[in-house]
Amino acid sequence: METQPITTTEKSFFDLTGKVAIITGASKGIGEDMARVFARFGAKVVISSRKQDACDTLANDIKAQGGEATGIAAHVGDMGQLQQLVDKTIATYGGIDILVNNAASNPVFGPSLDCDGAAFDKIMQANVKAPFELSKLCYPSMKARGGGSIIMISSIAGHTPDPGLGMYSVSKASLNMLTKVLAKEWGVDGIRVNAICPGLIKTKFSQALWQDEKTLARFTKHIPIARMGTTDEISPLALFLASDASSYSTGSLFYADGGTVI
Repeated sequence: METQPITTTEKSFFDLTGKVAIITGASKGIGEDMARVFARFGAKVVISSRKQDACDTLANDIKAQGGEATGIAAHVGDMGQLQQLVDKTIATYGGIDILVNNAASNPVFGPSLDCDGAAFDKIMQANVKAPFELSKLCYPSMKARGGGSIIMISSIAGHTPDPGLGMYSVSKASLNMLTKVLAKEWGVDGIRVNAICPGLIKTKFSQALWQDEKTLARFTKHIPIARMGTTDEISPLALFLASDASSYSTGSLFYADGGTVI
């Protein structure tokens, strides 16, 4: 069969030109890589994390490379700051098309018996309530603009409990169900909601699992692709979900884990 040239329509599948994207927890790790990729494909990216200087540093670097970005600090545990994040984004760029709920917290590691009420509340606030509330805040703008894409950054811990990460696993299982609930309710408004479930990815968040070679070897020996993943193996999947290439995908959990959950 003769290979056909790539059409203009096919090239535009991943084009985010004119789209406005908010990414939480975006100053480093997976969030940073997604911000850079989205900007490279034309999106106006709002970099959000707790510290304004970290947001500005990444935004300025993206702009220096020809992209469009701005930093708006917000603590996902503070509803007032989430409202300001949305308001400032709309004031700056006119609306919101893409939301990536990437920020997460895990203040405890060990048996669930050691997780007190305060730690549980912090985990659920950052990992479940904040994505829910921020998604609701973005909903009116997305609906008014004819639709949008919400991407939850979940974890394989929501599929199978990770040792020492009991309540974190519970929060990610809840996030997975939230993804499906919002997808089912908001699809009529043209808003798609999907989740990415990474496995072991080399970030500061997972440093305790990979900084020791013996610990890393214990984890990777059970992975069909026998290594940990990298942030640039998550961002292309996020680009797919943010773009028209995934226009018929909603309510789905996309695993990027080297086959860990097989």
